[in-house]
Amino acid sequence: MALDQAIPDRTATRETLEDYTLRFAPRGFRRWSPMVVGASALGGMAYMADFSIGAGIGLSHGTSNALLAILVAAAVILVTGFPLAYYGARYNLDLDLITRGSGFGYYGSVLTSVIFASFTFIFFALEGSIMAQGLRYGLGLPLWAGYLVSTLVIIPLVVYGMKALAKLQTWTNPLWLVLIVAPLVYLVANDPGSVQRFLDYKPGVSTAEVMLGAGVCLSLMAQIGEQIDYLRFMPPKTAENRRSWWIATIVAGPGWVFFGAAKQIIGAFLAVYIVDAVGQAAAVEPIEQFTGALKQMLPAWLVVPLALLLVVLSQVKINVTNAYSGSLAWTNSFTRVTRRYPGRLVFVVVNLLFALVLMEADMFSFLNNLLSFYSNCAIAWVVTVATDIIVNKFVLGLSPKRPEFRRGLLYAVNPVGVVAFLASSGVSIAIYFGAFGSGIQPYSPVAAVVIAMVLTPVVAIITRGRFYLRRVDDGIDEPVLDEDGNPSGTRYDCQVCDESYERPDVSLSARGGVVCSLCLSTDRDGGHVLPRAQ
Repeated sequence: MALDQAIPDRTATRETLEDYTLRFAPRGFRRWSPMVVGASALGGMAYMADFSIGAGIGLSHGTSNALLAILVAAAVILVTGFPLAYYGARYNLDLDLITRGSGFGYYGSVLTSVIFASFTFIFFALEGSIMAQGLRYGLGLPLWAGYLVSTLVIIPLVVYGMKALAKLQTWTNPLWLVLIVAPLVYLVANDPGSVQRFLDYKPGVSTAEVMLGAGVCLSLMAQIGEQIDYLRFMPPKTAENRRSWWIATIVAGPGWVFFGAAKQIIGAFLAVYIVDAVGQAAAVEPIEQFTGALKQMLPAWLVVPLALLLVVLSQVKINVTNAYSGSLAWTNSFTRVTRRYPGRLVFVVVNLLFALVLMEADMFSFLNNLLSFYSNCAIAWVVTVATDIIVNKFVLGLSPKRPEFRRGLLYAVNPVGVVAFLASSGVSIAIYFGAFGSGIQPYSPVAAVVIAMVLTPVVAIITRGRFYLRRVDDGIDEPVLDEDGNPSGTRYDCQVCDESYERPDVSLSARGGVVCSLCLSTDRDGGHVLPRAQ
């Protein structure tokens, strides 16, 4: 192997060993208990966007339609999120690595990496906008400057990997919960009539309006990817930790939607509570919502500082995760396509620049339209992968149960996931823009779900599952999983970067010896890639 090719691989290796960026997360690194991992994952749920989303749906469609929309979306997210969270926690892979072996192929999942990266900068921009609103309200800072501050403050925090993020989330969770729950409980206790006024707001139920609201909520479906960025560090599941392992996986995985739905309902409630005082445009801003609630229980001089603290704390907690997860998604795509590893921090900056452009373009003013459009892509991706795991792996047996992600063992493109994803997102987006008439326009999320659920097994049956694995054998005799079904902890030395990796992260090189997954990804001439099995 040429020396100039080995040097970039070693540079990439040093950076990715901080928290196993783009890699299988090994046992030696996963030293947290299930509950610590779960608490860290739930810390990423601190975002304020749910309050704005719930407020926007409630004020636009009425309380009854909003509640039904939130519950419909929550049910879909719960069902589709469970298999993804389980695979992330059980096999210690992020969602992109799971996607590769669940119907998309080695290069096919670049499509979904871009979708996920888009999710992270859209929601970074949304949270940054909310923080800027708080800074304007509390400190008089112009919005454009607030957007810049909310972006720059994240950079020094996200340079560090998962160890730093876990500490940040764990330490700040109690304070965040108190700031959210205390004013709400006090408000309801002292003004019980506020609940009835909320329930009576714009009464009546319309299926079309429910689906329009659900479409906005379903844009959050890709949040499961950020939850898995934490869950991949779960310890091996054993007889001793089985109960806590399952609780943490379920609550911090698909269970995030219970917290998200609760925040959306709270946002709708607070918006109705203050709308007469501040107007509909301001009522969707969390700083206005919590200022209105805190005024009921605190002296005036303390209200704005505490509301501002809540908004800033929430923005920091979620946007370190958005910036971190987004940088992984961009880096993953770039590394596979170019076979070069530019460094994760390059894409931290790229992701934040995209978010800053959205903020300066005042994305908050067209929030619901943006999220409704984006939700069609997010639904198509997540439902396709979830269907492949549930149906193609466990019902039809056409997809390998253990997820594969290594180059050379997967086909470049698997038509199962790619066809289902493109058809689902393409048709649902066309419906959203009225291509099939205004009557079915609100039902684009339903179309996205149904098309992905139907086409994923249909294409697998048509292709007989031939495009999942290019090779079954990776050339190493030891099984990837141990006797308990957990990824093996046996270590092997990579001949390219001279580092030691656990069994799931390596394969035999076509040049002899063992090569790790990242060095295989950055192998520019493909000399280490094993030939297709005959």
